[in-house]
Amino acid sequence: MKYRFITLVAIMALGLMGCSEEDSGSSSIIRPTNLQVDLEVSPDIEGQVNVSLSANFTNYYRVTFYDGDEEVTIESKNGEASYTFSESGTYAVRSQAFASFEYYIEQTDSVSVTVTSGGGNSGGIPTTGYTTPLSYPNYTLVWNDEFDGTSLSSDWTHEVGTGNNGWGNNELQYYRPENTEVRDGYLIITAKEEAFGGRNYTSSRIISAGNQSFKYGRIDIRAALPQGQGLWPALWMLGDNFNTIGWPQCGEIDIMEMVGGSGPNRGDEYCFGTVHWDNNGTKADFGGSIRSTSGKLSQEFHVYSIIWDQNSITWYFDDTQFHQIDITPAALSEFREKFFFIFNVAVGGEWPGSPNASTTFPQQMAVDYVRVFQ
Repeated sequence: MKYRFITLVAIMALGLMGCSEEDSGSSSIIRPTNLQVDLEVSPDIEGQVNVSLSANFTNYYRVTFYDGDEEVTIESKNGEASYTFSESGTYAVRSQAFASFEYYIEQTDSVSVTVTSGGGNSGGIPTTGYTTPLSYPNYTLVWNDEFDGTSLSSDWTHEVGTGNNGWGNNELQYYRPENTEVRDGYLIITAKEEAFGGRNYTSSRIISAGNQSFKYGRIDIRAALPQGQGLWPALWMLGDNFNTIGWPQCGEIDIMEMVGGSGPNRGDEYCFGTVHWDNNGTKADFGGSIRSTSGKLSQEFHVYSIIWDQNSITWYFDDTQFHQIDITPAALSEFREKFFFIFNVAVGGEWPGSPNASTTFPQQMAVDYVRVFQ
């Protein structure tokens, strides 16, 4: 049993205005008043802090969570925001109510959270999160894996080793079957810091090539991700003809990628959706992203989805659309063919960079299910 100890301490209440009374044009703006801040630590998700704001004469709100050297700002129309801290500590939370960009009031509070599980997905598989149904109107479930057994089904095989140039991305891990397990209804891929095969890290990569491939439909994948600088989990697809014509000619659909760590428009709370293809001999790509309002993607399960037909591919995060591409142009014909699945956790590589002193191992990606509806 895990125990959670929380102390909330208000340390500052400031009524700040971005402009003075004498500013030109200010007479038409009614400034916010009576900012009320309610901070609550979630009883279900360890380390998650929920903030609820209200104020008079307000058009929108912002909440900034100060997590060590990282500042996470969430803008909200309804005054609701959440963030999950992965380590015990006392953190500042700034709440702002805006009438306009220039006119606002704000308050800064502190919240003390004790995380007993060790934080992140190295501390165990989350027990909460978003879920989706087994049926949708006008769709039929054509294939799914709920990972209910004790080993992978025959739909999956392992890719082993270091690939070509670190799987084409200068990745640092050695992929081994031993880093995959199926238990308690989950597929679990574990990234470890250990020397093997000339590498300092191990992980796993599984594919459905030659067994299960699909063209069009709705695809739902429920997963909880690892976290930390240098971790790069992905739930993605390649064209069936990859082995005959290569990449990017075969096309690539990234249902979900996460670039671990922190940085502008990236980090443990960001989900990316991208396609790659061949454009007259040159690699082309088009991607979008969304930031979780409930904190790092390691803290609870989320559902990563695409809806794909002959006209477009649309990406969803917990049923919220965040990206779309029109695939009707002739140059994108790759995406009107069959694709197979790849699930993996890479360590290092060109996109995330290498792990550093802040990265903890082992880290896990847990997949609850993958479902294909057509």
